[in-house]
Amino acid sequence: MMAEDIIIKPVITEKSNDALQEGKYTFQVNPKATKIEIARAVEKLFDVKVLKVNTVSVKGKEKRVGRYTGKTSDWKKAVVTIDTNPTEKSYLAKGGKVTKVSKKYKDSIDEFMGA
Repeated sequence: MMAEDIIIKPVITEKSNDALQEGKYTFQVNPKATKIEIARAVEKLFDVKVLKVNTVSVKGKEKRVGRYTGKTSDWKKAVVTIDTNPTEKSYLAKGGKVTKVSKKYKDSIDEFMGA
């Protein structure tokens, strides 16, 4: 599955806007996507470092128009926690040399609020 097929759209609610301060972003995702696929898609699309992914399957609601009843579609929601303070990581490489990972990550998703 491509990254564009996994992330469908952001979920913008009062609760999700409050969670933005903690680096938590909420997305509607493909129901067949796994947590690992969601994390890779967010990292690829938004160039951020994902720390944690929580998912929930949301059941559709009963809707009624006149005497006819129906049901909205079931969907999957993912709350993605990103690293808001990305730092350089260093580790010991072969031969005992210290190697630094200098990949630059952003500390927020600017496209989330339409900026």
